[in-house]
Amino acid sequence: MLRKIVTTIIIVPLAAVIIAFAVANRLTVTISFDPFSSASPAYAATLPLFAVIIMALIIGVLVGGVAAWIRQSKWRRTARKLDTDVRALHDELETIRRRFGTPEPVRQGASPLPVIPPPIL
Repeated sequence: MLRKIVTTIIIVPLAAVIIAFAVANRLTVTISFDPFSSASPAYAATLPLFAVIIMALIIGVLVGGVAAWIRQSKWRRTARKLDTDVRALHDELETIRRRFGTPEPVRQGASPLPVIPPPIL
């Protein structure tokens, strides 16, 4: 329930801002991908300004996400290795428990070592 409220509190104002931005910047712009001929470019696209800006933001988020994912590969590799080690140790522990049985629990307050009385002087 709280998640729906928080999502609504964030999504509704964000959508309103995006819609207002789109309405304010609906004029078309020509984007040219030809660096040599600006008068008659080989490939050009005419889009509304808000579409260009929103696409640039989306591409930036995607490139940033991929870069972060690549930078974190070291930590994912370490986590996989540690998970493999934990599974191997767990299997080894189960093998030892099957072979020798489970240890008897130590009584609370009792010393696991024999108590030697102090010498009499």
